[in-house]
Amino acid sequence: MKKILILVISIQASFVCVAQSCQDTLSRIEHIFSRYKPDNPGCQLAISRNGQIIFTKAWGMADLEHKVPLTTESIIEAGSVSKQFTAACILLLEQQGKLSLNDDVHKYIPELPDYGVPILLRNMMHHTSGLKDWENIVELAGSPEGSKVFENEDVLYILSKQKTLNHKPGAEFLYSNSNYVLFAIIIERVSGMELSEFSRKYIFEPAGMKHTLWRNHFREIVPNRAIAYGFNGQFYFTTMPNENVYGNGGLLTTAEDLLAWNNFYLSGKLGTPSLLSRQIASDSLNNGSMGNYAAGLFVSTSRGWKTISHGGSTAAYRCDLSYFPDFGLSFAWISNTAQFDREIEGIVDTVHGIFIKNIHVAEPEKKTKPHNPSPENLSAIAGWYRNTNSNQAIRLLVKDRKLTSPDNKPLIPISENIFVMEDGGKLKFWPSGRKGLLSIYPDGETFFAAVDSAQLTTERMRDYVGEYYSEEAETKFSVFIKDGKLVLHQNPNNDEMLEATYNDGFTYWQGTVYFQRDKQNTITGMKISLPRARNVDFRKL
Repeated sequence: MKKILILVISIQASFVCVAQSCQDTLSRIEHIFSRYKPDNPGCQLAISRNGQIIFTKAWGMADLEHKVPLTTESIIEAGSVSKQFTAACILLLEQQGKLSLNDDVHKYIPELPDYGVPILLRNMMHHTSGLKDWENIVELAGSPEGSKVFENEDVLYILSKQKTLNHKPGAEFLYSNSNYVLFAIIIERVSGMELSEFSRKYIFEPAGMKHTLWRNHFREIVPNRAIAYGFNGQFYFTTMPNENVYGNGGLLTTAEDLLAWNNFYLSGKLGTPSLLSRQIASDSLNNGSMGNYAAGLFVSTSRGWKTISHGGSTAAYRCDLSYFPDFGLSFAWISNTAQFDREIEGIVDTVHGIFIKNIHVAEPEKKTKPHNPSPENLSAIAGWYRNTNSNQAIRLLVKDRKLTSPDNKPLIPISENIFVMEDGGKLKFWPSGRKGLLSIYPDGETFFAAVDSAQLTTERMRDYVGEYYSEEAETKFSVFIKDGKLVLHQNPNNDEMLEATYNDGFTYWQGTVYFQRDKQNTITGMKISLPRARNVDFRKL
């Protein structure tokens, strides 16, 4: 089904389009989505202005096996775009007086370990709780998503086994799906209704989202559901989220329904009084800096303009929902294939670019003059550093009399011990001696301790050989030497070569391994850190 584009938006104003300008706009959209062939998996795109849909269309197939075309009413999973609906339910419950964002999560979920500090619901909403991401844990355990049917109760069990947090609550932003799975459990315990029922009553029906529901029973028959497909370069294969975990993801919807949601909450209709200001409000970290993650929404900028948005991916489903307040423009894109993962950001931005021009933002005047540190100082601070939160290794080198970052880009010195990175972050070194550095970003600060480069002799490699068990992940790894390399072994199909970085520190494709020693210098265990689950503990057997 295809509706006619009736408006074209310029930077200054909107106007009813003449036939030629409409045709040009339609042609540009069609060109962008020509990659979705009629006989292949596809996508939906819907665009609205001030709540009125001005374009909607579907490309490709919903079901390759049965040759079912994708339509604008085909049901597709929205991935993490789902989080804003879970967050909205939490805000509604707070408005109803049934909970507070300043409550400790243990009030509702006493099964979680006591970490000695309160974990507030607002920490969870803004991804500053420090709770480890359950998906990383099961991946480490060798049972990643899709390998078994997980329930929300399984996630709670996994989190109840974690002895440590990723970081102190409020110390930094670190995205964790665990926060929103726990929200789904809290909603049920507080309201007496499952998230699926609560959101249907208070959100989907009032907003007119007639095609939207949750995938909380994955075997349930969902009419018009599009199958998700991966692509290996030669052929397509099904990649479905065969699990019942939801709240962090799991929303089944259409692009048009997502626009109905945007119109509903952005026009102040969620809650009495409106909860809009709470939905788009971010929170400050412990150091006072403000984040850009609100109630399941990123409040940021795109093309120089303010945006309220979120992306999502689950199995081979992909989604993006963006709103530009300056233009009243909403864009909903949702797809049933992971084939174009490397191009998604470009696809979405190119569509935005048809309607919204880039705004040039003048760079602030640099008040600090570049500094020329002494060659001796550069040599002194170059070397290996260990992230004391995750044990991640970084190495700084001196090239052409410049200190370079781990990605081989020059660091700009603004003093003898402070350097600015290309992405705006700062590295602050201790003024005397090679003790460590502080990585400074708006979303938090991280200390890196200075460490020695690994000296991995055959004799030293033998220290690491053995079996290691984790109560947190309920899995066992073996470490052995093969062809002069140290190998991390979990099962016959999972041997990973460990690459030495600093003393007792290693990396492999999945994360970081740090071996621990006792006072007698004997290896007693190791900690494995993945991007969203730090320091999962393994004891040497």
